[in-house]
Amino acid sequence: MKSQIVTFLIKCPDQKGLVSKITSFFFEKGFNILSCQQYVNAIEDTYFMRVRLNADGTNISKAVLENSFLELAEPLNFKWSVNYGDKKQQVAIMVSHTSHNLYDLLERAKEGRLACTIKMIISNHDTLRPIANMFDIPYYYLPVTRETKLQQEAEVLNLLEAHKVDLIIMARYMQILSPSFINHFPERIINIHHSFLPAFQGANPYKKAYERGVKLIGATAHYATEDLDEGPIIEQDVKPVTHESTPSTLKRIGADIEKLVLANAVKCHLNNQIIVAGNRAIVFPEAGE
Repeated sequence: MKSQIVTFLIKCPDQKGLVSKITSFFFEKGFNILSCQQYVNAIEDTYFMRVRLNADGTNISKAVLENSFLELAEPLNFKWSVNYGDKKQQVAIMVSHTSHNLYDLLERAKEGRLACTIKMIISNHDTLRPIANMFDIPYYYLPVTRETKLQQEAEVLNLLEAHKVDLIIMARYMQILSPSFINHFPERIINIHHSFLPAFQGANPYKKAYERGVKLIGATAHYATEDLDEGPIIEQDVKPVTHESTPSTLKRIGADIEKLVLANAVKCHLNNQIIVAGNRAIVFPEAGE
């Protein structure tokens, strides 16, 4: 195996000796363990691990490594995944009218702060095409109505599959995706919702927040599921506001929060820092990488 960083994500029933068994396995295979992060959910008796390895000096193939690890994993009821870090993930961004999240993601990707290649921008409006042109990213305008929703989603799906897209980012794409579309990309669609979920789900959250007289305004990035705005939460943040804040003020403050929350959630996904357990996302912090 060439010199590279290998990341294993592991979820299993909690039991004695897990750390020893897992780390001994990688030591015996010649890996240098760069970091080993753990979390035990005592309520559900579940163990989670993220382990990063340096493969420099090992001569084991990916197939042999995975088959050998499977021998360890099966008796211990591991659910696991491995990433070799040898290619950037291919990303598609879906947007409607709003530009702030799109600008931010494109800038971060261009500067190398997001480890991905943005393959395309897909929109149900043609409004944001000039931004795509600025960054030299292909832009696909696919309008949608209630009557053409399934046909439009089929076109989107064909584009994503043709370009082997790994991750879809809904950067304020103001359409509800069908269950069949979402289930085609489990835990591979990240949505930004412009409120601190579970408060103010659905449309016009800033208006709802103003009417409720909130003292905090926030944003939530989560994996999209069939249940609208109820998928596993990856990242959230809030800022204080006052009774003087208008819906426009809340929207302006919220836009800044959205950008950071969405970018951090995408970064965590790209860096293999997330394990989904039921409807919860276990998000490990960066470990010096």
